Amino acid sequence: MLALCFAVVSVNAQSPASSSQPKNTQKIAPGRVIHTDTAVVTHHSVTIKGQPIAYTATAGLMPVWDEEGRPTAGVFYTYYERDNIADRANRPLVISFNGGPGTPSVWMELGYTGPRMLNADDEGYPLQPFGFKENQNSILDVADIVYVDPVNTGYSRPVSPDIPKSNFFGVNEDIKYLAEWINTFVSRQGRWASPKFLIGESYGTTRVSGLALELQDAQWMYLNGVILVSPTGLGIEREGPVGEALSLPYFAATAWYHKKLPADLQQKELTTVLPEVEDFTVNQLIPALTKAGSLNDEQKRAIADKIARYSGLPAKVVLDNNLVIAYNLFWKELLRDQGFTVGRLDSRYRGIDRQTAGDGPDYNAELTAWLQEFTPAINIYLRSDLNYKTDLKYNMFGNVWPWDEKNDHTGENLRAAIAQNPNLHLLVQSGYFDGACDYFNAKYNLWQLDPSGRLKDRINWEGYKSGHMLYLRKEDLAVAAENLRKFILGSIPKAGQPAKY
Repeated sequence: MLALCFAVVSVNAQSPASSSQPKNTQKIAPGRVIHTDTAVVTHHSVTIKGQPIAYTATAGLMPVWDEEGRPTAGVFYTYYERDNIADRANRPLVISFNGGPGTPSVWMELGYTGPRMLNADDEGYPLQPFGFKENQNSILDVADIVYVDPVNTGYSRPVSPDIPKSNFFGVNEDIKYLAEWINTFVSRQGRWASPKFLIGESYGTTRVSGLALELQDAQWMYLNGVILVSPTGLGIEREGPVGEALSLPYFAATAWYHKKLPADLQQKELTTVLPEVEDFTVNQLIPALTKAGSLNDEQKRAIADKIARYSGLPAKVVLDNNLVIAYNLFWKELLRDQGFTVGRLDSRYRGIDRQTAGDGPDYNAELTAWLQEFTPAINIYLRSDLNYKTDLKYNMFGNVWPWDEKNDHTGENLRAAIAQNPNLHLLVQSGYFDGACDYFNAKYNLWQLDPSGRLKDRINWEGYKSGHMLYLRKEDLAVAAENLRKFILGSIPKAGQPAKY
């Protein structure tokens, strides 16, 4: 039987670093030592909406257990609790995940909802010196938050290289072990009575959509809300003409941003242009792509001209690609005449390739910028502010391959969870300039997720003039965070209100 280690060290945020080093370790094999259960506690304050908020932060590892009760991995987390709360039963708890699937929770922790945020300019571009500052838009005023790093992301690791990767790395495996982990966390922290919310970004939306039902079915834990930030396709079918067409509104948004639309469209507000493009996409483009080669030359040219009008691309490029523009080609082609590419996750960003020829960019301009600013910020923050010391590398992108993508029914799982739980609400937030998880595909998710139309009073979608990490734009951060507050507080039933239809 493997010995379980558990160390808790409580220090002030300004205490000497040496006092916060976790002491207990677990020796798994000769020469290999790993922590599976540690915690470092620090005390802080932040000003949110003009109000000083005192809070306690816990950074540490908590085990994943096998069926015999032995730890198989240590999952790193950071947990923020507002101080001086007399009644935790009514205090919301937000459980936060990011995506990849091989990235940790650093992005939303230091970019969106946490009490500290990275140092960046008002549009999210890197600034030096790298580091962090107060996040005066944090949601810690209305909810406690735990950020979870799945296995092989951040500081989370399996206890041994002999542990099968298949225990963790797959759509359903990921959901299963994280649901068990959440159960342990909620039990240890005494939060079973609290209103609970899941928030996920990018692949994290796949995670939390699956977790909503898994927590109900396997842990008997019922949620008040799920928040999807820049959602994936959630396993919802969209192959063929539908999938090929849904990208056009995103193309139009990007072309609008880079001033590549015709003058009559360019002079309009983005949110005025997009409904016209969406209508064309659903009512003309999908039917045209369905007819494909049966279109005559005149019909094909008319559709190509409309796609060109809305995408900012030459009609010849559209025709040469049989009316179907791949994302890679769009990112390369839109600003080719200016010598730039546009970013995948945020098409406001521009890149420079080795040559202007080609069918796709050499690199993701936005991701390199984000890694440049987030990586030093999280390493400085965990060590200096949260006093967590370790020689492990903080994995911004960990090895989680091979990842089993089969049997992804997370969209349907989320639908079932909402249908079965009258208290469960859904909020979706999208950036118009996100080409990885584009906003119109997110709308399509919701149409398919609620085919009866009977859940619509508990489902809401919001769009922002930003990209995948919509919160990196200062103006959007303030609005999006305020909308989170309203959603969280509005998803808690009034005293005495039963959960029933």
